[in-house]
Amino acid sequence: MDADEIDAGRARWQARYDAARKRDADFTTLSGMPVEPVYGPPEGATYPGFERIGWPGEYPYTRGLYPTGYRGRTWTIRQFAGFGNAQQTNERYKMILGAGGGGLSVAFDMPTLMGRDSDDPQALGEVGHCGVAIDTAADMQTLFDGIDLADVTTSMTISGPAVPVFCMYLVAAERQGADLSKLDGTLQTDIFKEYIAQKEWLFDPEPHLRLIGDLMEYCAREIPRYKPLSVSGYHIREAGSTAAQELAYTLADGFGYVELGLSRGLDVNVFAPGLSFFFDSHLDFFEEIAKFRAARRIWARWLRDVYGATSEKALWLRFHTQTAGVSLTAQQPVNNVVRTAVEALAAVLGGTNSLHTNALDETLALPTDESAEIALRTQQVLMEETGVVNVADPLGGSWYVEALTDKIEAEAEEIFARIRQLGGDGPHQIGPMTSGILRGIEDGWFTGHIAESAFVYQQALEKGDKKIVGVNCHTGTVAKELEILRISHEVELEQRRVLAERKSARDESAVREALARMIEASRTDENMIPAMLDAARAEATLGEICDALRAEWGTYREPARF
Repeated sequence: MDADEIDAGRARWQARYDAARKRDADFTTLSGMPVEPVYGPPEGATYPGFERIGWPGEYPYTRGLYPTGYRGRTWTIRQFAGFGNAQQTNERYKMILGAGGGGLSVAFDMPTLMGRDSDDPQALGEVGHCGVAIDTAADMQTLFDGIDLADVTTSMTISGPAVPVFCMYLVAAERQGADLSKLDGTLQTDIFKEYIAQKEWLFDPEPHLRLIGDLMEYCAREIPRYKPLSVSGYHIREAGSTAAQELAYTLADGFGYVELGLSRGLDVNVFAPGLSFFFDSHLDFFEEIAKFRAARRIWARWLRDVYGATSEKALWLRFHTQTAGVSLTAQQPVNNVVRTAVEALAAVLGGTNSLHTNALDETLALPTDESAEIALRTQQVLMEETGVVNVADPLGGSWYVEALTDKIEAEAEEIFARIRQLGGDGPHQIGPMTSGILRGIEDGWFTGHIAESAFVYQQALEKGDKKIVGVNCHTGTVAKELEILRISHEVELEQRRVLAERKSARDESAVREALARMIEASRTDENMIPAMLDAARAEATLGEICDALRAEWGTYREPARF
């Protein structure tokens, strides 16, 4: 790019920066030295390829979505939490918000994630153990008791039964008196990654995509600020993928959901801003920063050039980051504080929009109050003490970071081409990327490549080529055993007792009628969300809603592969 084009870009950035709102804060170094809001080539200088780097707040958004970077607003501290019953988790949420957290992120227990009630035989021994148990809309009311849902952004990490859980959330907000059209938050809903990595599905892919399409339509029409899909790479990376595979599989899934929206006749400029992303931040510091920068650039280019988006917000890739749970070790767990801090810093330097930091004891159990506070304070130290919020994309122009960004982008593009090839030449009713994803799921293409990457890394660990402190090097320690959080069996017994009481107190005929109406809607092209909302209002349980759909659509079983 020649000097005139670079200088024109700087002038555009300056005008947008000057017009934007900035925080009232001290933007100097620890020593008091003023710093510029962004850095780039000197005036009058040429820089080959600078159009791929650019300026913050301008296409291709490599350097961030906003001209102000974090000077305008910092990332949202969104700590993932949930355990035991709704009352216990409600107390943890109030602690997080009271200590400076900016949003809520709900972790559900395994029965809830699989669309089962707490009294289901398959739920035995699992209630409240890896997240909070939610059986009915009344549980949602308790979960958010004393927390104004109209005033806090709420993320819910659930995919298979995401839509009925979302309906229960809406009912809880209604019962608070909230204006549902003003609700803001994110629902994960990403079923593709379940087949690829996490394995928490209910039905075959097509019925799930039906529900997701209905949800996209409903939110675009009724709750425009709410993001009905958080396309998740986190679980793909935790399963053993490389950084480039995480990026490529995740963005491919995102393109599939874009095709789903287009197949429903939705305007890409209206629904694409409702798609958000969820990435892992692992320990290779610069690789992670490069991954996040490449993600924004790829998304903007594909949305503009392939899917025809014209509005700026439709080109924006907004993402939440969680530090790498798989990097935490049971050996010398206090070292996990350091790992989490490094991973969090990589996410911030990569421009994350919100962030969860793992607690040091999460490889052993759910976090204690103390370890949860340390995880929260890790973000606050980065935000308040390190100066990383003062300059947008401070590593932009680094030869190493730019080369890594280009390399990861190129690897991702090669993977996109292979996924589309999997779909063959025939048209798919949703789109070509969707066709390739579904074929890749059916053939085990994704799981096979992830397994191979995980095997290569494990071999490197066992040979000692890759190091983990406290595991295969520096294993001596004076640390003592941690006190961990344990969920009492009484939680399950109490949850089942409360559920039985609610079932006996409700109007059974209203529940049956609402479920029958929902199934009627499923047999037509009618949007299913209003009927499912009515079932949630009648206190139909999550298991009852999902069982009715299982009876109609069947269940999915992954083919055996050897």
